[in-house]
Amino acid sequence: MAWSTRELAELAGTSLRAVRHYHEVGLLEEPERRANGYKQYGVAHLVRVLRIKRLTDLGFSLSQIAAMGDADGHPADALRTLDAELAATIERLQRARVELGLILRQSTPTDLPTDFAPAAADAKLSDADRAFVVVMTRVLGPRGMQAYADMLQNFPTGPVTAEFDNLPADADERTRQDVIERMVPYLRALYAEYPVLKDLHADAPGGSRFSARTAGKAVNDLYNPAQIDVIRRVQPLLRETPGTDHD
Repeated sequence: MAWSTRELAELAGTSLRAVRHYHEVGLLEEPERRANGYKQYGVAHLVRVLRIKRLTDLGFSLSQIAAMGDADGHPADALRTLDAELAATIERLQRARVELGLILRQSTPTDLPTDFAPAAADAKLSDADRAFVVVMTRVLGPRGMQAYADMLQNFPTGPVTAEFDNLPADADERTRQDVIERMVPYLRALYAEYPVLKDLHADAPGGSRFSARTAGKAVNDLYNPAQIDVIRRVQPLLRETPGTDHD
């Protein structure tokens, strides 16, 4: 007895399109044709299609099935490899579910690492500051990340942070200087409480220079010209001894 393509697909519990695709990629041999030109499939074709369907249901790709050939009914090595891949996938999905649960419970941003997001959320950062934190999480090492997270967990907000966040791009010199004078003691107090921030890039996996350059690029891209000018001018003042007379 011979079956048509449609009958073969129905027996195998698959689609006409799938059977035709198996032919196209070389997984299923072309059957003989009747005098009228219609294909006639036999038991060997049905068994082959059922095996392909079973393997794809288990998680094998068609290219993996092609590599197995059709002689071995129990490809132990391939099965063990797939089992290991599935175990890794399950572990990844379980971690993803844990992270999703934390994100939903804590209403934290999805663009930050799970163990970092609560601190950033509590800090009530501006959009630019949060984007800067996102970049930093990609380049800092464990020590720098921990120091940054600790600082954000207890981020001291005040008038000067709001003034900096709201500083217009065309702020005049007097306005900029006023923000600078307020920021210096604010940042000195912050560095005194979190001294690791002074050497934030020391253990960066890609090297301290790369990490610092990345931070600099993020500053240039995320903040407006007046804010960048304030950041640039604050840095040398922080290195001076408090109380230094500039007159």
